[in-house]
Amino acid sequence: MSGAPPHVLIIGAGTGGLCLAHGLRRAGMTVAVYERHRDRADGLLGYRVGIGPTGSRALRECLSPELFATFLATCARPPHYFNVVTQGLRQTASFPLRPNADPVHTEHSVARMVLRHVLLTGLDDVVHFDKTFTRYEQRDDGTVTAHFSDGTTATGDLLVGADGTHSAVRRQYLPHAVTRDAGTINIATRIPLTAHTRGLVPERVGQGISLIFGVGGIMGVLHVMEFKWDATRAVKPGVSDTDAALLKNWPGLSQDTTTDNINLIIWSTARRFPSDVMERRGEDLVQVALGLTTNWHPHLRELLTRAEPASALPIKVSTSEPVPPWKSSTVTLLGDAIHTMTPGRGVGANTALRDARLLCEQLTCATAGDKTLLQSVADYEAAMAPYGFARVAESLNRSGTSGDDRMYRPVVGRLALLGARGYFGVTSRVPRLRQRFVDDFHTYEGDRD
Repeated sequence: MSGAPPHVLIIGAGTGGLCLAHGLRRAGMTVAVYERHRDRADGLLGYRVGIGPTGSRALRECLSPELFATFLATCARPPHYFNVVTQGLRQTASFPLRPNADPVHTEHSVARMVLRHVLLTGLDDVVHFDKTFTRYEQRDDGTVTAHFSDGTTATGDLLVGADGTHSAVRRQYLPHAVTRDAGTINIATRIPLTAHTRGLVPERVGQGISLIFGVGGIMGVLHVMEFKWDATRAVKPGVSDTDAALLKNWPGLSQDTTTDNINLIIWSTARRFPSDVMERRGEDLVQVALGLTTNWHPHLRELLTRAEPASALPIKVSTSEPVPPWKSSTVTLLGDAIHTMTPGRGVGANTALRDARLLCEQLTCATAGDKTLLQSVADYEAAMAPYGFARVAESLNRSGTSGDDRMYRPVVGRLALLGARGYFGVTSRVPRLRQRFVDDFHTYEGDRD
């Protein structure tokens, strides 16, 4: 490698890819991002993600100080409680969470679309939409060329596949690395937050993140998202002058349509869903959710009926199979493109951000002449693969994540449900156990392996 900084091609404008782009530009490297979707509002699944210490640290180190402050200003009101409730809205457990005092060592409630707009800020000149990657070609001079379906190409010193679970880069680079269905399906909905819909949930549920353990193996998560702006895009009264100034100067505020809402997600084993559920949308999909929750509290069912029809999304949960180490080259992978994991506490997004931070650090070493580009990539992969696949295994072992979980079985499922409810109930009532649970909730940091 010459003394010039590497030019990096990033395939995929997701959370990890965009965070990496910011970090590389701040480190003096040139970068180009290629996204197959047509525009910034296209192709995003899900509504809420929890960005914890791992992700926050990566964002702080890769983004400019002003953009990181904007990220913090755009987060929703932090949850005050972690609740466990039944399908009848009876409280099984409630854990008071700590105040959001530290910008990094806490969990931020983030709207996925808002986060995308934050990460696209300042990258208009490097992000290219409507570019479907088809293949790459590694050349004798050490460069790599990406080919796109429209016949165009792009050449750089390193190609990073950040193109998600169905990564086209991974299919060519590591064809033996595969993903499989975890056996569960989610239906995500978004309900406008109004005085009426707020009144449909108990006060603690409205102020926290609530896990719904329903009989019959139907699970759910409910979270109320309240932002610092109203439906007219005006900053709300009571917002600090600093945050108000950041929001007023942020172009994403006028580009995004996210407003206060209630996220309600239901999930279960795939066997419970219609065979064509992944093709269903809108009111038809809401009816599927209602059909699965006939024994849920009338208020929860009313929330589903008030969901924005266009917001209803089916999500098939996938997981990666671990792969042995591979020989490093001028192509590498990041986030779900290499270690797809099941949802829960935003572990996938946080791990992708960790990847971005680590790869940026390694490439900065190459730029400084401390190591070669290939050695930087090798050192990144040697660290990334073990922690990435460890997170995959952890996420798959969470209660209710796998379609084979005993909670979904006809007979033992009821016993498993009672056991899960009992665990949370006892933990919330025994001071020592309750404190340990809250400490773990706040201090879990995926980059401490």
